Amino acid sequence: MNAANAAAGAQPRWIPPAERIRALARGELTPVTPRRAATVLLLRGTAPDGPWVYMLRRKTSMPFAAGAYAYPGGGVDPRDERPLSAAAWAGPSPARWAARLGVAEPEAQAVVCAAVRETFEEAGVLLAGASAAEVVADTTGADWEADRAALVARELGFADFLARRGLVVRTDLLGAWARWITPEFETRRYDTWFFVAALPEGQRTRNASTEADRAEWVRPAEAAEGYERGELVMLPPTISMLRGLRAFGSAAEALGAAGERDLSAVLVKARMEGDDVVLSAPGHEEFTRRLPS
Repeated sequence: MNAANAAAGAQPRWIPPAERIRALARGELTPVTPRRAATVLLLRGTAPDGPWVYMLRRKTSMPFAAGAYAYPGGGVDPRDERPLSAAAWAGPSPARWAARLGVAEPEAQAVVCAAVRETFEEAGVLLAGASAAEVVADTTGADWEADRAALVARELGFADFLARRGLVVRTDLLGAWARWITPEFETRRYDTWFFVAALPEGQRTRNASTEADRAEWVRPAEAAEGYERGELVMLPPTISMLRGLRAFGSAAEALGAAGERDLSAVLVKARMEGDDVVLSAPGHEEFTRRLPS
């Protein structure tokens, strides 16, 4: 990752809204209900410091996480809950996904489908195939682009997309990795499940997102160092994922470890100590931060 290019147009590190935090502590602020979302850490290959991971830099004009590096993902579309036939679903059943994610079966299906759909919409990578043993080899044609654009515009539902092309969604290619909920003091909130997946053989990523101005494959260790130097902007969940990936030597190793990951929701908490605001994330002491009055 080129530090100069990465830093160009970047915003300061995430600065919590102190006044909203104080209002919340005083009981004067009603938290916004978080929207369900799914994000995928797309991995490839091996490297001394772990597998490469695909990241997007959000445009500085975006209302949420402007200028920050993130992974492909987005909100759940209500149509993601539309039941799929058994023939259109490969891998763990919706019931097993529900048990793993700790939610009801329809919600589990919606979150998993959103993860696959958003990865296609934002990176051009599709975790689906003609059968439970196959994965689409190339999604770069004009017809694929037309379908991708229709999904983005919500003119086409994910279930209809799969049916039209006779595809099976390969949920076995996903590994549930973490769950973070946007703090209660933020104006835009998401209840986000993070997944890991390996780049399917033959497919290529491309910056298909209208929300990003840059996309690249990075080494987790190098990107984490860029964050520590203040060159890269990331929200706490993003940098937490990068740091965790450094323990794995390949995409396969990371996927193999996904089943043992703790999916307890992480929610940054705010409390008042005198006139100061103290932020903390249970289980992630590195994000504890004091905001003087």
